[in-house]
Amino acid sequence: MLFSTLIILLFNFIAVACSTSENETISHEQPEEETLNPERKEKSITLLYGIVPASLDPHLEWIPVRAGITETLVRVDENLQIQPWLAESWQQEDEKTWIFKLRENVLFHDGSTMDAEAVKRSFERALEVSKALQSLLKIEKMEAEGLEITFKTLDANPAFLSELVHTHSSIAQVDSDKIDQAPIGTGPFKVTSYTQDVEVHVERFNQYWDGPAKLDRATFKFNTDGNVRALALQAKDADIAYHIPVESLQSISNNEQLHWESIPSLRVHFVLFNSKKPEMQDVNVRKAIDALINRPVIASTIMDGHATPANGPFPSNLSFASQDSYTAFDPEHAKSLLEKAGYIVNNSGKMEKEGKVLSFKLVTYAVRPELPLIAQYLQAEAARIGVNLEIMTVENVDSYLNEHLDEWDMVTYSNLTAPRGDGGYFFNVAFLPEGTLNLGQINLPELNTLVEEINKTSDKEQRIKLKKEAVDMMRDKVLHSYIVFPHIIVGINDRVTNWKPGAEEIYMLTNKLDVK
Repeated sequence: MLFSTLIILLFNFIAVACSTSENETISHEQPEEETLNPERKEKSITLLYGIVPASLDPHLEWIPVRAGITETLVRVDENLQIQPWLAESWQQEDEKTWIFKLRENVLFHDGSTMDAEAVKRSFERALEVSKALQSLLKIEKMEAEGLEITFKTLDANPAFLSELVHTHSSIAQVDSDKIDQAPIGTGPFKVTSYTQDVEVHVERFNQYWDGPAKLDRATFKFNTDGNVRALALQAKDADIAYHIPVESLQSISNNEQLHWESIPSLRVHFVLFNSKKPEMQDVNVRKAIDALINRPVIASTIMDGHATPANGPFPSNLSFASQDSYTAFDPEHAKSLLEKAGYIVNNSGKMEKEGKVLSFKLVTYAVRPELPLIAQYLQAEAARIGVNLEIMTVENVDSYLNEHLDEWDMVTYSNLTAPRGDGGYFFNVAFLPEGTLNLGQINLPELNTLVEEINKTSDKEQRIKLKKEAVDMMRDKVLHSYIVFPHIIVGINDRVTNWKPGAEEIYMLTNKLDVK
């Protein structure tokens, strides 16, 4: 009897052990630290962001890097200097050849090893699906051997290294048949669930090469309404909320458990013109709109001081930024420019030409809550000189602008212009005819030639000189009307530690982020 009892106990012990082993293999619900210390309270966080991704495809969306799911070969630090990430070192063999040595012992979330062949396959897919990456990297071929990958570009590409910071170049396991819903990356967090347009849930990846994350889990939520994001922070439904409206800051300041940070960004708010519209093809009309923008007033009132007037696409702390003053607010000059374009004031006080009143459709969007306010301000100033502006608010601004090119004249827009520290990115994507952010269909031959020269110039000082020339040309032709350089305003619960927002707006959920 005793022998039988011992046999049963031994069988139960083996069964329990096997069950535990199986659960650890197929489930990540019990991170290693929790198994070792079951009394430790689980750490989690919720981050709320305004831009809604179409998917989690790491080669088409920013979110996988922001949410700590995937990583790029290199990254930028707080000073916009290139630093190693998945690549530990690199060298430029000649003007078209770059060789990268990858880190050892880096695992994908499925347990497979990241090597040069896996990186090559990830880039092959990225270049196939991402038009932006195709134009920025100009890769002709790649060679993979062990932990060394070699890129050969079609032409000299001095900005190649900085462009590898682009999130579309993040490394993912391309064997996954759910790469757009649950990408398998190398980051500190792996996807557990994703609800399109709503949220993505992630959990700690215990085998992360740079050490397991401090958090057990995180939720990255999306909501385009700035007021909703602010209220969610105050209700403790979010621990970090990006792009908080300035009118909510006092309420956040009054809450002893919350604070906010306002940091200068690498972004510019501007009016983007539709160059396909006949009226917008007249530089005097564009200059007139430009003269109707009171930049100091917008910075001090609409932005409540959390912005500076813009004199071009790049903030003044960048070496290639314009050092000239911003366009002065001058409604009378705007009227004279319209008169030069052939418009006269009719009996109703409206600007007209050949019997047609000057009227524009101005598109805006609420993801950045100040943009609709800027649109309303511009509408009021235009009305004072007899110009009609009809405001239309849309949900997905890029889709609308691309799909309805014949329906809009201008848009209050916002771009990161030097997210990787080199302005060549903005010239390529926003001004070249094939540029992915050239939503206004700009095609200025002399600027195209200048941008191509920038793209093949490797001498640092010469690149700065050429970029300044390009900025001067853009300003002279008023291809865009730059308004303000906004700050990034982020609301934060005091329980969040070892974290601060960065000007690059890329690295959000990290393995260092912690909570009290």
